Amino acid sequence: MVEVSMTGGPLARGQGVALWRQIAASLEAEIAGGGRAAGERLPTEAVLTARFGVNRHTVRRALEDLEARGLIRVEQGRGAFVAEDVLDYRLGPRTRFSELIRRQNREPAGRILHMAEMPAETLLAEALGIRRGRAVLRVERLGLADGRPVVVGHHHFPLPRFAAAAEALEHDPSISAALAACGVPDYRRRSSRITARLPTPEEAELLQQSRSRPVLVAESLNVDAAGLPVDWTLAVYAAGRVQLLVEP
Repeated sequence: MVEVSMTGGPLARGQGVALWRQIAASLEAEIAGGGRAAGERLPTEAVLTARFGVNRHTVRRALEDLEARGLIRVEQGRGAFVAEDVLDYRLGPRTRFSELIRRQNREPAGRILHMAEMPAETLLAEALGIRRGRAVLRVERLGLADGRPVVVGHHHFPLPRFAAAAEALEHDPSISAALAACGVPDYRRRSSRITARLPTPEEAELLQQSRSRPVLVAESLNVDAAGLPVDWTLAVYAAGRVQLLVEP
């Protein structure tokens, strides 16, 4: 029986072990043995196809297996990378993105993707304690850790109270700073609901992950010191890079 070498030697053909499994085992051995560092980009499908003497479908099946087991992550348009340590994202009464990321020795960053006024639909109006159809400011923000996207947040601020948030966010993508500019220096999370699902094509692109890999979704309501709703958020997390820890 011909063995699969760490350097991509010949595969054992006709021995009852699928070729994609042998390729996955070879790449897994390289990762486990320290031959490929966390965050390192793997060779392209074309390179792996030539290396193992198989077609792209076989290589792709091996990469899908490694991704499903959390050993690699696949970013659309960029390739496959060795999986990194997963962030512990704590959802508590006072959750602040930048603080949480810095505590884990990562560099936080944010980017505002879109801002617009919109009428509140029934469920959103009920969550914010406003009448249906009242205007809210909807802000879509991408949160990154060490330059890697980890969460897409859809924030909703009742108007006209938070009209100044739009201008504040044009200069600083911090949600906390925007609320402070509107007279809310501190706020707390009153409730959260967490679910999991597959990402939309847009979410997969923004989070640089495969559409077949689930995302974690947290619906949260933040209130000010008086208990008045200030922000209802739908946050979509890359499950391969983030695990949510709920604190009382």
